[in-house]
Amino acid sequence: MSTEPEVSAAAEEIAEETAEEKSERNTLRVIGWFSVGMVVAAIGIYLGNELRSRYKFHNRTPYDFYSNADEQQMGEFGVGI
Repeated sequence: MSTEPEVSAAAEEIAEETAEEKSERNTLRVIGWFSVGMVVAAIGIYLGNELRSRYKFHNRTPYDFYSNADEQQMGEFGVGI
């Protein structure tokens, strides 16, 4: 006989269940914080875009009213036509 205390099977099952619950809780916590971060990033991008568009609208010059004053892309440059 040994002097070590014997651990019953029920106590081992309870210990495993609490370990699983802690693991599940940590996983859900990580997923929750990740979701919060994604929401904050999306709101930041949206607000940044709105502020930029309002800034551009309020800082117009008289030349912006001409039809060719917008930003134009050089799509046909170097095509070889």
